[in-house]
Amino acid sequence: MSEQTQHNAKTPLVLKMGGRLLQDNQALDALLKVVAQLSSQYPIVLVHGGGDQVDSWLATFGFSTQKIDGQRVSPKEQMPVIAGALAGAVNCLMVSRAQLQGLKAVGLTLAAGQSLKFDVNEKLGAVGIAKANDATLLNTLLSQGFVPVFSSVGQSDNGDLLNVNADLAAAAICQLVQGQLVLLTDVPGILDGEGKLISALDGKAAQALVDSGVIKGGMKVKLDAALETAAALRRSIVVAGWQQPDDLLKLMQQQAVGTCISE
Repeated sequence: MSEQTQHNAKTPLVLKMGGRLLQDNQALDALLKVVAQLSSQYPIVLVHGGGDQVDSWLATFGFSTQKIDGQRVSPKEQMPVIAGALAGAVNCLMVSRAQLQGLKAVGLTLAAGQSLKFDVNEKLGAVGIAKANDATLLNTLLSQGFVPVFSSVGQSDNGDLLNVNADLAAAAICQLVQGQLVLLTDVPGILDGEGKLISALDGKAAQALVDSGVIKGGMKVKLDAALETAAALRRSIVVAGWQQPDDLLKLMQQQAVGTCISE
């Protein structure tokens, strides 16, 4: 078996990156250096958000920002600015930093090659609910050793731009390629009411934490994405911090890192 065939036979690793990581080139470079090491063993897909950058751009253009249950309300008139920040500035940054580490990075939106399809969450405005659709483009890129870098921008059936929560986008991409999903965040994982790391969670325990108000907002969105993907793929999903890049290596060696979420 050739090295390329072995590479293709591996389960893709889907990494969602967001939070303060995207504003800290030193931290981003350290993480991407580890990703480059892993890329010799696994096909890699990167999915990124960029909420802080979007907030900054919207403020510059005189827009205010509102969130409901951890998700951004995205009126249609704000979408050129949101897409400019995510699919433009942040995606270009991610691709350039990845290429500095030797990765063959390719910047994409979620709709590229009809990879995902989208329903519209009218309650939040021009916000897409992503579903796996067509893996042709992604599998072609991965088979040739490219690293797709997805911004969390989609499009409606009539071509309107849609903002998509990056955690939910990463979950849909992961289901598309039947991959392993790691959601990287600003904290070490999912924390209990006392701020201590929870090493493992299933659906029932997760619901209890949501009901008691311990998990809410953006972390609940992460949890929903992880639980949905765990159920769809019958494999556990990890929520972990980006501050210790070597944790990714430990994770791929089956060592416990962050919070492991199962259905």
